[in-house]
Amino acid sequence: MSAFICRFAPSPNGRLHLGHAFSALLNADAARAAHGTFLLRIEDIDTTRCRPEYEQAIGEDLAWLGIVPADAPRRQSAHFADYAAALERLERMGLVYPCFESRAEIARKVAEHEARTGRPAPRDPDGAPLYPFSRTDLSDAVRRQRRAAGEPFVLRLDMAAALGHSGGALFWHELDSLSPACASGTPLVAEPAAWGDVVLARRDTPTSYHLSVVVDDAMQSISHVIRGQDLKAATSVHVLLQHLLRLPSPIYHHHRLILDEQGRKLSKSRDSTSLKVLRDQGMSGADVRSMLGLPASVQPTPST
Repeated sequence: MSAFICRFAPSPNGRLHLGHAFSALLNADAARAAHGTFLLRIEDIDTTRCRPEYEQAIGEDLAWLGIVPADAPRRQSAHFADYAAALERLERMGLVYPCFESRAEIARKVAEHEARTGRPAPRDPDGAPLYPFSRTDLSDAVRRQRRAAGEPFVLRLDMAAALGHSGGALFWHELDSLSPACASGTPLVAEPAAWGDVVLARRDTPTSYHLSVVVDDAMQSISHVIRGQDLKAATSVHVLLQHLLRLPSPIYHHHRLILDEQGRKLSKSRDSTSLKVLRDQGMSGADVRSMLGLPASVQPTPST
């Protein structure tokens, strides 16, 4: 049987909350049950918002929960060269192009479309408007000239061209639960076209979440990605990038989200109660497990 390796991948841009605790505990429990490996990844590509004190707090929170990663964390900020190499490969395939429109210009184009048609502009699964321009609006030669001149840009995946390289439908395997009885998962059809020409990098950052998570999972030999339901739709983009870069595709499980009293996903931006606050109130890691409906302890599955 192949090795079971999973990861918890927070961003050090604020304090962890119960939603993070749930995901971290599910990953750690699954690794223990499978005699596998639990890894920590620090997703700090946003160097303007990520701070060392928050990374230190992540370690403190995990220790309080009784979670011990098997190795030192992989920090994305130390691996920009890996993402740049993957991006260069996609560029050589002709699948990436620079775009120069500002956020204001994109918003104005979307508004013009909606005013003209009387209908909402097409949106991605997260509800954001799709990129309203086209690669053919400028020639590749002009794009190269503007990029060389130092104009601000983002690099987008040419979704139509990328799908042309897919050779047909793409799939991933989704676990309905983390029970050993569901080990193989259910094949789900990927629908990356729903995301349009997604951003893969910016002039000052050679990666995006979509690109870095795919590269990181391959570099860390992740066999199982256990993460929130809010990222399930994005898996379609990740499966496409895995196919294009000839990287392995893990098995996925997208778990339920922990919601606040208004039914909203917990969020750092809304100052959801942090684990530190719960700890300072005298709660224990065992109390958190109980709050989240998780068993008090997880025993390894007997080897066969």
